[in-house]
Amino acid sequence: MNALAGRWQRLPRDTRDSLFLLGVITAVMAPHAGHLPLWATTLTGLMLAWRAQIAWRQQTLPSRWWLLGVTAVYAGLTWLTFRTLVGREAGITLLTVLMALKTLELRARRDAFVVFFLGFFLVLTQFLYSQSLLTAVWSLGSLWGLLAAVVLAQMPTTDAGGLPSIGIAARRAAGTTALGLPVMVLLFVLFPRIAPLWGVPTEAIGRTGLSNQLEFGAMNEIANDDGIAMRLKFDGAVPPPDQRYFRGPVLTRFDGKTWRAPDTRPGQSWLRGRDDLETLGPALRYELTLEPLRIPVLPLLEMSPNDAGNELQLPDLTLVRGPELQWLAPRPITERLRLKAEAHVRWSAGLRLNRLQRTINLELPAGGNPRSLAWARELAAEPRFAQLEPGPRAEALAEALLAHVRANDFLYTLSPGRYGEQSPHVIDEFWLDRRLGFCEHFASAFVVLMRAMGVPARIITGFQGWDAEPQDGYLVVRNANAHAWAEFWVDGKGWQRSDPTAAVAPNRVIQGLALQPQPGAYNVLGQLNPTLWRALRNGWETVNNRWQQLVLNYSRENQFDLLKKVGFERPDWAALGQALAGVIFVLAVAASAWIRWSSRPHDAWSRQRARIVARLARAGVTVGTHEGPAAWARALRQRHGQKAEPAAQWLERLERSRYAAGAAVPHWREFHRAARLLKP
Repeated sequence: MNALAGRWQRLPRDTRDSLFLLGVITAVMAPHAGHLPLWATTLTGLMLAWRAQIAWRQQTLPSRWWLLGVTAVYAGLTWLTFRTLVGREAGITLLTVLMALKTLELRARRDAFVVFFLGFFLVLTQFLYSQSLLTAVWSLGSLWGLLAAVVLAQMPTTDAGGLPSIGIAARRAAGTTALGLPVMVLLFVLFPRIAPLWGVPTEAIGRTGLSNQLEFGAMNEIANDDGIAMRLKFDGAVPPPDQRYFRGPVLTRFDGKTWRAPDTRPGQSWLRGRDDLETLGPALRYELTLEPLRIPVLPLLEMSPNDAGNELQLPDLTLVRGPELQWLAPRPITERLRLKAEAHVRWSAGLRLNRLQRTINLELPAGGNPRSLAWARELAAEPRFAQLEPGPRAEALAEALLAHVRANDFLYTLSPGRYGEQSPHVIDEFWLDRRLGFCEHFASAFVVLMRAMGVPARIITGFQGWDAEPQDGYLVVRNANAHAWAEFWVDGKGWQRSDPTAAVAPNRVIQGLALQPQPGAYNVLGQLNPTLWRALRNGWETVNNRWQQLVLNYSRENQFDLLKKVGFERPDWAALGQALAGVIFVLAVAASAWIRWSSRPHDAWSRQRARIVARLARAGVTVGTHEGPAAWARALRQRHGQKAEPAAQWLERLERSRYAAGAAVPHWREFHRAARLLKP
């Protein structure tokens, strides 16, 4: 280690500064590694490593023609990957690769400054993917490193030939950053929130596990995702555990292996009719903070009414209630949403079902799962069901399926193995042979069998339950709380919720437990000490929640509330502009005053020296900045002769007071009176 440190100190300045800059660039690019194509991340890392080797061995940089050729190759790869050279993904990929290429062209200081400014822009693009607290801290550190590199590039070599200190450059960069932080905070507080600008930098890749389709056996992939999907806080009572269902995509189309949502385009969905909703009893009011999704569906607690009709107006986003009672957005929800909502645990929907709706919710793929369909028809033909009216018959058939699950050793597990490898009839394999699965297996089989018995049914996906312990006053719903359940139609009652998972794993539903992943190396601490792991995770999530509530959710309403507190009676855009202009004016005046103050001498001798030099100038005597009082006395006698003697003697006494022990400091008034008589 000491040998390496010694060699580092003996490096030439260009080598050391280049290696430092490459380290900073690597830190700037690191958050993008997971979002870039694999080829871009790999080639960028290889180029930075090659440039570090060139700097360490002090080799010659490649020619510009070689760089132009490589740039053309990278542009072609970007085009082949994204089919465009513009847009977020393609643009950031090109920017990252070109920045790495620019490091191979660091021949002059201007090249370094190009890299600096590209680095500053690349730091900003990190927020296009994530606005988390960790991203903000990492960006601040990257900004500090870039500023330190800028300062280091402008620091001269010491008189003894030594290298300028990186530590000193880092401290100066930290001071500059600290001076800019108050300005940044003021602009953050007062700069207008204009949509859709503030909705662009988001975590656009949702990780909720929800989708507009559900492949048989795919939901267990989200069991290892322990991230937070949403946080909620109730104003009063909390719904009972068996009513904690958040309704997401409704899936009605089945091809034998995959369930898909129906066509929800406005021109198509209205043709099928709409499930009429009637809510009963008091409403539960709650505040919801939803993480970004990858689907155009907002999962709300069942059942969420809306007094305004079939639209829900959010800031910069209008949601429409779909025909299956789900809330649909015009685009995938790629920003964090915070809203207030209501829910009724007692509700009825779909009392009337038209012919097209019935057909859609009875449809099954031709020739699929013949054994299960035959089993279902035999069950429906039993005498105990034949004499029942359509409504009671549907309820009795649903209960018979659940009773079959309870009595025939079905097992709830996240590792049932893959279905469909030996036979395309996945429901047959699950229901009659293996009997191993989790929520989507049970819900899929239930819906297929109900349809086979002539009862309309469909699959609902969303979330069920939340963590037992609140965090910072909020109930936490995780991605691992994703769930699938069923609805079947009863004549005279409408759609009825049925959760087959509760028949085989009641704790999963009654207690609202999240999916528990299989042991693995990804969570060693969680396996060794679950209590410590939960404490650390909850602590971090609490801090991150504070960041989201105070910073990420800071909106126009918060700005107007702040204006009201500082004295604006009717805060609006004009008042916000006035406040911002006032702050900018105060900052400009303060900056001007500080620059003027900092340009003046601040020690006593410097101030006195400046006054003497100015007084001599008025007497027509010009002195050099390198000269002292004795030289000024000689110049004064040379210019004015005997008349200058009192002032010259005063300057000599001043010289002795600075360098002779025990000499008294002459009074300024004596020099002022003596010099006042001297005319230029």
